[in-house]
Amino acid sequence: MTSKNLLGRRARLVALATAGAVVAGCANNAPQDTFQPKGSNAQLIDDLARPVFYIAGLVGVIVMGVIGFVVLRYRDRGQPIPEQTHGRPALEIGLTILPALILIGVAIPSVGVIMDLNETDDTECVVNVTGQQWWWEFDYPAQDGCLPGGIPEPIVTSGQMVIPAGQNVLIRGTSRDVIHSFWIPALNGKRDMVPGRVQNLRMQAYEPGIYAGQCAEFCGLSHANMRMEVAALTDDGFQEWVDNQLAEYTPPEADTLAAEGEATFVANCSRCHQIDGLEDEEGTPLVARPDEQVYSGAAPNLTNLMTRNTFAGATWSLLRDECRDAVWEADSDVFTERYLEGVTEDCFAEVDLREWLRDAPKKKPMYTDPEELGPTDELYRGMPYLALSEDQIDQLLAYLLERK
Repeated sequence: MTSKNLLGRRARLVALATAGAVVAGCANNAPQDTFQPKGSNAQLIDDLARPVFYIAGLVGVIVMGVIGFVVLRYRDRGQPIPEQTHGRPALEIGLTILPALILIGVAIPSVGVIMDLNETDDTECVVNVTGQQWWWEFDYPAQDGCLPGGIPEPIVTSGQMVIPAGQNVLIRGTSRDVIHSFWIPALNGKRDMVPGRVQNLRMQAYEPGIYAGQCAEFCGLSHANMRMEVAALTDDGFQEWVDNQLAEYTPPEADTLAAEGEATFVANCSRCHQIDGLEDEEGTPLVARPDEQVYSGAAPNLTNLMTRNTFAGATWSLLRDECRDAVWEADSDVFTERYLEGVTEDCFAEVDLREWLRDAPKKKPMYTDPEELGPTDELYRGMPYLALSEDQIDQLLAYLLERK
C-alpha cells in the first residue's frame, strides 16, 4: 500500500470515528446530560456554559480554518522564507489584547455564577451526604425543614437521595476515606467530598423525577461503579416517604422463608448492615458495628431497602427492565406514585442481587482481603465473600423483599 493510500485510509478512519463520537454525544434523554438542566442551579450553569461553548466553538473553527489555509497555501515548495511579522508592535499588542478581552468577558459572568451557586441561605431542607469506597450515604438529620411537618427523627439511607421537588436542598458533603466528587448533572455541578471537611452544595429539582449521577473523582478500584441518584417527589409523596422510613419495624410472619431470612441476616449481615428496629432473640435492638469491620467505618443502612430501586452504589437495579423504565420514564405527574410503589414481587429483578450475595467481590471489584492493603490494615474495603449457601440466599431475598 502506498503512503498516499495509507494516509487516505487513516483520514477516513479519523473522520468516521469523529462522526461516531458526535452522534453518540447528541443522544436525546441521556441520564447524565449537562445540556438538559432540570433544576435552578443546573440552569445557572447551562445559561453560562452554552454561550461560552458556542463562542469557543466559533473561535475554534476560525483558528482551525486559518491554520488549514496557511498549511495548504504556504506549504513548502522550495520558495523563499516569507516576510516575518516580528517587530510589528500593533499586531503583537492586538493579538495579546484580543484574547485578554475574551477571557475577561468569560471571567466576569463565571465569577457571578459561582457566587450564586455557593449561595445556601435560601435552602429549606438539609441532607448530609457522605462518600466512601464505593457508595454514597444520605443522612437526614431531625429538622423542621423539608416540609411543614419536618423530619422528626434521623433517617439514613444510601444510593438514592429523596428530596421534595421545588425546594432548595442544602447538601452538606464529606468523605470517610478518600476524595470523592458528588455530581448530579441535571441538578447542579460537581462538588468534591474531602475527608475532614464539609462542603456545602445547593440542589433543587423543578419537578418530580429521578436524576442520575456519578462520582466524578477517581477514588479507587470501583470508581466507575460508584453512582448515585436523586428522586424528587411531590410534597405529599415526600411526606409519605418520610413516614414510611420512620415507621415501626414489622417482623416477617413466623414459619416463613422471610422469617428464616431474618435469622440469616442477623447471623451473617447485622455486624455491618443496620436495619432499624431489628432485634435479637432476647428482644435487644441490634446495632451494627461496621467500624470494626470496614475501613470507611460504615456500610449501607438496609432499612426499607426495597423502597429504593438500586443497590451496591446504585450500580445495579432492583427492578426488572420494564418496571425500571416505567419509573425512569414516567411523566412528572405520575412519577411520585410509581416511585413510592417500591420493588414489588412482580418487578423484583433478583438475578443481580442473588449474584451479589453469592460473591460480592466478584461482581464489584473491591479490596475485600485486608492482606491486599498491607499487613497493618485489618479492615475490609467493601463487602467480603460470605460463603452463603443457595438456601441462605433464598432466605435473605425473601426477607429483604419485605423491607419496604
